[in-house]
Amino acid sequence: MKVSDFIAGFLFQQGIKHVFVVSGGAIIHSIDSVARHPGMSYVCVQHEQAAGAAADAYWRANGRVGTVMVTSGPGATNLTTSICNAYFDSVPMLCICGQVTTPRLRPNAQLRQKGFQETDIISLFSSITKYVYRVMDPLEIKYQLQKAMFIAQEGRMGPVALDIPDDLQRVDIDVSNLKEFIPSATPKTKDNTKELQTLLSWIGEAKRPLVIYGAGIRLAGVIDPALDFIRRWGLPVVLTWGGKDIVSHDDPLNMGGIGVVGPRAGNFAAQNADLIIAVGTRLSQMITGGKTSLFAPRAKKVLVDIDPQELSKFGAHDFPLDLGIRSDLPSFFESLSLYSGKAPGHDGFTSWRNQIKTWEQQYPVCPVQKYDRRDYVDGHVFVKIISKLSGSNDMFIADTGANISWTLQAIEMKAGQRIFSAWNHTPMGYALSAAVGAAFASGKRILCLTGDGGLMMNIQELATIRRYNLDVKVFIFNNGGHAIQKQTIDTWLGSHYAAVDEKTGLSFPDFVKTAEAFGLPALRGSRHDGLEDIIEKALAARGPLVCDIMIDPDQKIEPMLKFGSGLEDLNPKLAPEEILKIMMVSRRGDADMSFSGSATPQAI
Repeated sequence: MKVSDFIAGFLFQQGIKHVFVVSGGAIIHSIDSVARHPGMSYVCVQHEQAAGAAADAYWRANGRVGTVMVTSGPGATNLTTSICNAYFDSVPMLCICGQVTTPRLRPNAQLRQKGFQETDIISLFSSITKYVYRVMDPLEIKYQLQKAMFIAQEGRMGPVALDIPDDLQRVDIDVSNLKEFIPSATPKTKDNTKELQTLLSWIGEAKRPLVIYGAGIRLAGVIDPALDFIRRWGLPVVLTWGGKDIVSHDDPLNMGGIGVVGPRAGNFAAQNADLIIAVGTRLSQMITGGKTSLFAPRAKKVLVDIDPQELSKFGAHDFPLDLGIRSDLPSFFESLSLYSGKAPGHDGFTSWRNQIKTWEQQYPVCPVQKYDRRDYVDGHVFVKIISKLSGSNDMFIADTGANISWTLQAIEMKAGQRIFSAWNHTPMGYALSAAVGAAFASGKRILCLTGDGGLMMNIQELATIRRYNLDVKVFIFNNGGHAIQKQTIDTWLGSHYAAVDEKTGLSFPDFVKTAEAFGLPALRGSRHDGLEDIIEKALAARGPLVCDIMIDPDQKIEPMLKFGSGLEDLNPKLAPEEILKIMMVSRRGDADMSFSGSATPQAI
């Protein structure tokens, strides 16, 4: 059997049905083998970065490891951004990179290049993959594939890459001679009994607890146990961007978002809390604010993470971590349920949750007055409308910048819906490429929310969704520039714009005409009048479609934190006396927010 045929068969046995490819001389044998396999298909995208983003989204959408095949040199280097996306978001992905033939490999690191389109991807990828290896013996192909797939999905997940010279892909092998990879015994889970008892005693003592759930909840497959935990205790929960689809918008325990772009209610809750329990989130500065020492100043802080580096990263300029629990999340929630005994039997945090909900009503992201404008479309209003009209099985994919901020501030997730993006590396242009992978993986309707700047980064992938007739609706936040950078320049450079809009160097096409040139139907929404009808029409259309939404070029991300302030003090600023009143909640008498009687679980 040819090595490349073995690769295709191995992938099929792993449940992988699609491989995202950009062809090239050093990978044609592997792509050919996928093409010949009766149970597999290759998907042609227009750029290797798009192939990587599609493979990344393939796993996010259905839990199967996304696979990409590219050629040597620029084919592999073009994957770099998408590998970073997967690495920072802990997404397993298999990258199979062609390499020049073995006689053309450079003999030492001092020689820059020997073979045409030769690049040392081992060095290049070593800091952004869990495992990267150049296969030099055809008889180790099974071992290396098995090892790569295991490492990608073991522990804190992430991308892996195999570099396979062209001549090795064509070698005939006797599969009976292939050695296998046998994983080492899984280390025993650390006994966290003491830490769990401490956590549960702190919950019993708390007056104003707050749980923060992030993307790791879904990554670890523990949504049900996570929901059971907060319901057992009546704990209010705020969701990071990556955790937005874990709890439906209408769940009474869902207190909304938290972080640099708010909303305000979740931030007020964190700053008044006396206990923070963070699970499935690394508590990045997008959550805590840039000046991390100001985060939740009156709270004991608990972080649960599988990665010891995440638990030990807090330095002198950060907040102190009061309790770090090193554990995978399935083990954490399983142990927690064993130690917590029966549910308390009463809800002691009703007043605290009601206070957070009151803040939510007092400080809405999208007040009704926003609907009254008659010129452009307000970003929040658009998100509210598409959220209302979307179906319970829809999958949203967001891009970056102002559009993702408006989306995550205003969207109201329904049970069964999904939303994701490249949360931590956050490159412009991710959403359209990811929509390709998600469409193949899920078979669901994909609502791709991108900006005009992001779309220009990979507009060629419109050809991909047209070629495969994918059910992807592309909604463009068209504000004629890079709004988040304009806002940053407003804050720090006195509004002296450069390289942020058409006046200062950028250029944009007519997106409706552009979509039509790609063979796609297109609509445009320019005002609130009739906007709901346009979105309904877009959602009802069969197959791919582009909808150009004309957003006010001057609309800012509001609320938003300026570096140096605590989470309670978002821009636009509230009056000092108003902030003082809000922050007095944690200083007032807490009798109305305490348990009536012992809340300590029976098992402790």
